[in-house]
Amino acid sequence: MLDIWWIREHADAVQEAADAKKLNLSVDELLRRDDRRRELLRETEELRRRRNEGSQEIAEAARKGAMASGETAEMKASLGRIGEQLALLTEKLEEAEREYRELMLLVPNVPSPDTPPGLTDADNVEIRREGEPPAWDFAPRDHVELGDLHGMIDIPRGVKAGGSRSYYLKGPGLMLHRAVQQLALDLLLEAGFTPLEVPLLVREEQMTNAGFFPTGKDQTYGIQGEDLWLTGTSEIPLIAYYGNEIVDVAKPIKLAAASTCFRSEVGSAGRDVRGLYRVHQFSKVEMVVICEPDPAESETLHEEITGHAEKLLKLLELPYRVMAVCAGDMSQKTYKQYDIETWMPSRDGYGETHSSSNLHSFQARRANIRCRDGEGKLQFCHTLNNTAAASPRILIPLLENHQREDGSIHIPAALRPYMGGLERLIPQA
Repeated sequence: MLDIWWIREHADAVQEAADAKKLNLSVDELLRRDDRRRELLRETEELRRRRNEGSQEIAEAARKGAMASGETAEMKASLGRIGEQLALLTEKLEEAEREYRELMLLVPNVPSPDTPPGLTDADNVEIRREGEPPAWDFAPRDHVELGDLHGMIDIPRGVKAGGSRSYYLKGPGLMLHRAVQQLALDLLLEAGFTPLEVPLLVREEQMTNAGFFPTGKDQTYGIQGEDLWLTGTSEIPLIAYYGNEIVDVAKPIKLAAASTCFRSEVGSAGRDVRGLYRVHQFSKVEMVVICEPDPAESETLHEEITGHAEKLLKLLELPYRVMAVCAGDMSQKTYKQYDIETWMPSRDGYGETHSSSNLHSFQARRANIRCRDGEGKLQFCHTLNNTAAASPRILIPLLENHQREDGSIHIPAALRPYMGGLERLIPQA
């Protein structure tokens, strides 16, 4: 959420951001509704003032016995009429406030000046690339074939149990799934992050506060008959942890969580239907940072958290590239974003495995997370987030890039302590 006075001063930039992010928002309409809301508020406050003054005048006259009964009745009747007007005006004000808030919740964060222009992920710009895709003199298998060969992935039984985009991980598949998450979590612990076990079900208010509602509601599973929603990332409960609080950010607050996540994938019918790339349930190690509302500091932290994800990929010995995300490929809440894409041989290209975002004060304003500046004044903090590891998607490049001609799979040295010392996986007999 942005400050309404800032929106007024930067109306063209906000409208441009809304158009780029494909949000159905008219900034002019928002400002008209704000004007209407403010006018009704002024009228309401004036009527309340007149009612209060009249009540005090009657009470004072009655105390002194200075008013005839007829005059008292006339004044009470006048106050009654004011009360009726006030009730009608209050109803109109509440409606105006509701309409105003509905539009305010559609206002996007304005992208950073160095965000590339563009409408889709095809317009994202590569910043750097690490590692080279493997070159084989044999026909490589994709992760589904490798999963069958090793008895570690069972998609048909997953579909039988949970429908499309469901799966089972078995044996070494589960071990790798857990190993990558624990390695990611250990790296974040070394970097000063505090780990939390978080709620997977949160109230709608928290989904809105974190910036995922109302625009992302169709991507989320709700619990019928209850005000509870399954989270698609632990970013939501991590932000909720400090909601409506004044925090000390003399040192940035660094939080991490490993959680199961759920996404409905509405709109992805027919896309990435084979394998583990796009599924309804997955696990993710997430990092969230809350810091002073200093653009230079949050920019530095953005580079830092992006580096944590890159470190993990280097330890996993995987080729990847870092992309500057264009305005049209950003979510509503994002100020600046990097996507990290890892080489996936079965796709003959890079696939997104991490998303690192700087939100400035947009999210903290919604969640009401504040800090005091050097003069003791309350300010909204800056927040950032990034994926440390998301599985089973990360298993796609991990299995495919490290396969050998005989079907065995190399295990990177960094994962071996979590895999009982195994150096490679051997296909089942």
